[in-house]
Amino acid sequence: MSYVTEKLPSVLNDAVLKHSEPVPEDFVKVKGIDYSNPNAMDMRASDLINAMKTMGFQASSVGKACDIITEMRAWKGKHVDELEEHERQGTIDDDGYQRTTIFMGYTSNLISSGLRDTLRYLVQHKMVNAVVATAGGIEEDLIKCLAPTYVGDFSLKGSMLREKGMNRIGNLLVPNDNYCKFEEWIVPILDTLLQEQEAYIAEKGQQCLDANTDITSPIWTPSKLCDRFGKEINDESSVLYWAHKNKIPVFCPALTDGSIGDMLFFHTFKSSPQQLRLDIVADIRRINTMAMQASKAGMIILGGGLIKHHIANACLMRNGAEYAVYINTGQEFDGSDAGANPDEAVSWGKIKAEAKSVKVCADATVVFPLLVAATFAKGQETQNDSMICE
Repeated sequence: MSYVTEKLPSVLNDAVLKHSEPVPEDFVKVKGIDYSNPNAMDMRASDLINAMKTMGFQASSVGKACDIITEMRAWKGKHVDELEEHERQGTIDDDGYQRTTIFMGYTSNLISSGLRDTLRYLVQHKMVNAVVATAGGIEEDLIKCLAPTYVGDFSLKGSMLREKGMNRIGNLLVPNDNYCKFEEWIVPILDTLLQEQEAYIAEKGQQCLDANTDITSPIWTPSKLCDRFGKEINDESSVLYWAHKNKIPVFCPALTDGSIGDMLFFHTFKSSPQQLRLDIVADIRRINTMAMQASKAGMIILGGGLIKHHIANACLMRNGAEYAVYINTGQEFDGSDAGANPDEAVSWGKIKAEAKSVKVCADATVVFPLLVAATFAKGQETQNDSMICE
């Protein structure tokens, strides 16, 4: 004991200078990046994130997310030759091995932003097996093929923008004319879809309206509609185009909550008394079945709300996902699912208790490009990125 501590009242010794227990050997020391080291110059994304793992706070969470994504992509199960006939389902790679079924969800603001190009890259190269998006995540992808979105400022006054016919998404600007172009593009497609639906009903007769038959009615579901939009837009900058080309389902359970809903609403007046019908029950069966058939399930969820819960709830049908990466700025103190941490989903059976999971509390436009650079895009020229979902 030092001379100073000998002179202190015992209450101060106990409260302020209490001795620590021995530090466990597996504790990791906090360490950052020393840019005076020449090796730190021009680091690759994977090296940067690896160095961030020991920085603490959200930097460490980003590092953990990188490890989880790497593991969910690397997992390989049995070869189809080792499986019974009824087990040959879920995600199978080109070499015939079981792989993780990866569900990716994102909110509309991320498609409005430049992150759309990163999301398109993942779908283009078959790096995810299913997508869940909001209505804005569908329509903004299509609208950007018709006219650009612009960078503005968070402080631009709403009343001034309204007078100029400009819509603000954070610090992005979308002219009203973009939505006029979208209407001109989508209305003829809706007309065609209605004609196909009516022709189907006329061919099948009353049986297509009979719930006791195996015939699906109506023929359109949100995921089928998204697939058709991807085909019709025929633009390689589009997420939906590549989803259609690669047969990756895009689920949008709230498809009417946006400009597409406006267009469908307007179309009811034009097409009356016939109405275009969308079957949401067929889609919930489709996504839940994908989760149930998955050998392992991984969730990459950018943002919160509907897209976050829709994927998590699908994984409930298989007693939870094995991997989960959340990236959002939501907080859990209000009890919202949007802000909930992965451990709350464990209590519901949406994430397995032994799963690898992390929540990164950050703007996805900042974090996700780094994660993709360090995982999905790393060494892409030598990787076999082709996967099929049977």
